[in-house]
Amino acid sequence: MIRQACLVLLALLGVVALAQTPPASAAPKAGEPVFAEIRPGTQTASASNASPEIVGGQRAGDRGLGTEGGGQSAAVGGNTATASTSTNVTPGAPASLSGYVADDKYKLRVGDKISLQIIEDRDAPKSLVVADSGELDVPYVGRVAASDKTCKQLAAELKTRLEKEYYHRATVVIALDVANKFLGRVYVWGQVRNQGPIDIAVNENLTAGKAILRAGGFGDFANKKRVKVVRSGATDGAAKQSFELNMVDILEKGKTEKDVVLQPDDFIIVPSRLINF
Repeated sequence: MIRQACLVLLALLGVVALAQTPPASAAPKAGEPVFAEIRPGTQTASASNASPEIVGGQRAGDRGLGTEGGGQSAAVGGNTATASTSTNVTPGAPASLSGYVADDKYKLRVGDKISLQIIEDRDAPKSLVVADSGELDVPYVGRVAASDKTCKQLAAELKTRLEKEYYHRATVVIALDVANKFLGRVYVWGQVRNQGPIDIAVNENLTAGKAILRAGGFGDFANKKRVKVVRSGATDGAAKQSFELNMVDILEKGKTEKDVVLQPDDFIIVPSRLINF
């Protein structure tokens, strides 16, 4: 009896053992992913110890554009090239003026628009206009005579004045932006249809006869034979001049060689006849 009981017990223990044994997993098919269980305590590769990813001969860290050091890094063919985003000009150093040549031919006139820049200020150029008085209102300096001076002459003058009181070193750049298309004005008075100023365009040879025609022609009581042109020479120290013209010969008989080419600020005076009939 005892022997049979032991055999029955052993049979029961075998059945229990077979029930607890996990079934053998089937072999994975081709192309089917394999999943592995990771249990606590399993050693994994540390991210700090892992080698960088290599893509096409380049490290993964080199595929992007880095900004360290203010530049841009780009790996090409396994070599790293650094292209700095900043310019080669040392901070605080004046900009190069190698491409600028000061104008030493054209003389500034009233109404001209210029740009003035002091490089050491690091400011954008300032736009200035030559006033009717022939002056410029310059920062720090004030009103400066600019008419009949070239940009080069004016820049040298301002440099001297700025370095005398305000700057250890001043780099002054003056450039002509827009030239006044009018050279000046003449004034017609007396027996004409429209009295007043007449503009003289640049490169225009405006004569007294043309000015009278531009003023609408003679009035009804004009003395055409005794038209006067009065020229003041006060600006350049010359003496005052006066010309008397016979406009009958010039305009009606075509003797244009007797006409006078006008200059800015000339006065054309057309008198009246003594006897009007």
